[in-house]
Amino acid sequence: MEAFREILEVNVMGIVNTFHPFVAPMRERGSGTLAGIASVAGFRGLPGAAGYSASKAAAIRYLEALRLEMRGTGVQVTTVCPGFIRTPMTAKNPYPMPFIIGVDDAARRIARVIDARRKFAVVPWQMAIVGRILTLLPNFVYDAVFSRRARKPRRGETVF
Repeated sequence: MEAFREILEVNVMGIVNTFHPFVAPMRERGSGTLAGIASVAGFRGLPGAAGYSASKAAAIRYLEALRLEMRGTGVQVTTVCPGFIRTPMTAKNPYPMPFIIGVDDAARRIARVIDARRKFAVVPWQMAIVGRILTLLPNFVYDAVFSRRARKPRRGETVF
């Protein structure tokens, strides 16, 4: 429960708390960009990552709602959903990570998305196809495939 709460606090409230002081001044000025990082993991619930998937799904919806609220104000809201990025966190993943990219490459791609004032982007773009397929799969197919997927152990848990 504590880990779940911490993940939500960081990934959802972190964005809200970071953006909040800037929303009104940007709206009054009539310009600016708010760019939030979500994840492809927010497209479907992943085994062993309930808190992470839920938090990233919430981030995607928060950013979507904020984008609509800012429409016509001159303030751009960009949602970036990275796929797998080679970091110490992903190094622990016991499953295949398609289209994994390095940190520097990811940063360049994300900067290009923000500079292009895109509303929504998946980085790398190939993960957008994977994510879209996952959202279209019927639950019985998704459940059959992903319920057997290897997962990282939770805090304090030993996996044999």
